[in-house]
Amino acid sequence: MSKQYKVAVVGATGMVGRTFLKVLEEENFPASEYVLFSSARSAGNKLNFNGKEYIVQELTPNSFDQGFDIALFSAGGGVSKEYAPIAASKGCVVIDNSSAWRMDKEVPLVVPEVNPQDIAWNKGIIANPNCSTIQAVVALAPLHKAFGIKRVVYSTYQAVSGAGVSGVTDLEATLKGEQPQKFPYPIANNCLPHIDVFEENGYTKEETKMINETKKILGDWDMKVTATTVRVPVKNSHSESINVEFEKPFTLPQVFDILKNAPGVVLYDDVANNIYPLATIANGSNDTFVGRLRIDDTIENGLNMWVVADNIRKGAATNAVQIAQKLIEMWENE
Repeated sequence: MSKQYKVAVVGATGMVGRTFLKVLEEENFPASEYVLFSSARSAGNKLNFNGKEYIVQELTPNSFDQGFDIALFSAGGGVSKEYAPIAASKGCVVIDNSSAWRMDKEVPLVVPEVNPQDIAWNKGIIANPNCSTIQAVVALAPLHKAFGIKRVVYSTYQAVSGAGVSGVTDLEATLKGEQPQKFPYPIANNCLPHIDVFEENGYTKEETKMINETKKILGDWDMKVTATTVRVPVKNSHSESINVEFEKPFTLPQVFDILKNAPGVVLYDDVANNIYPLATIANGSNDTFVGRLRIDDTIENGLNMWVVADNIRKGAATNAVQIAQKLIEMWENE
């Protein structure tokens, strides 16, 4: 890569922000300069990154006057709503990890293995999807291309790290018998069918996100999608049971072959030897692990699958950095 880029990391001290830095370092991202931002509360903190010590700056409306090429945001929806348009107005492309822009018709919602072409029509903001959606569509997209998805039923088993540092703290505290501070009930020894707020139709916001984001990323608003999202007492990596009904007939060997060659997918399926995806296997990886593949013979063209990925990496930070890499490729091929 020829040019070096100036990159802002907004929300640098948070769980995803710190993972942005890890992934940028691992990928040897072509940046000439980084500036790290946070809220006033965390400003002044020092972070070691790329062999150098950085002092985190307070994010203000003038922060983007410095002239950035790319900004990675993971500071919550309110911050993104306020600051992403400011950054974009200064010629910076924002890759935003919050839910603020995901369903905006003017904003591409991107998983690089699935719809990298959507990056091209950005107007200064690109949305990073929900963690549970990202891993699902990495597994579903190549199958959708081959057989056409008619209906998807999601049941998720989501780690506490998806709720941030406070989610992990709650698990540790409630395992000791202390009262929960983050979740409405102790997450220790419980599965909570409640992620984000309940809406009028009885679905949670997390379930609605998965439903709508799947359709937007796969480019098919007629697809039938439903979801039940559940928080489980696992520290990191989300697991998902996905039931799919296809338009066309398929065979299991075809599915195995497609997933074996799919970008970002690790086919991890040998039940005779107890080989199937686990949270501990996905933890720390940028890949999406797929296994327990089997025919669902209760419907025509039905398939069951089990999909596991590190929600802080592929579900957030890694996906955002991969979008930035694709964006740079696009710029350099213009």
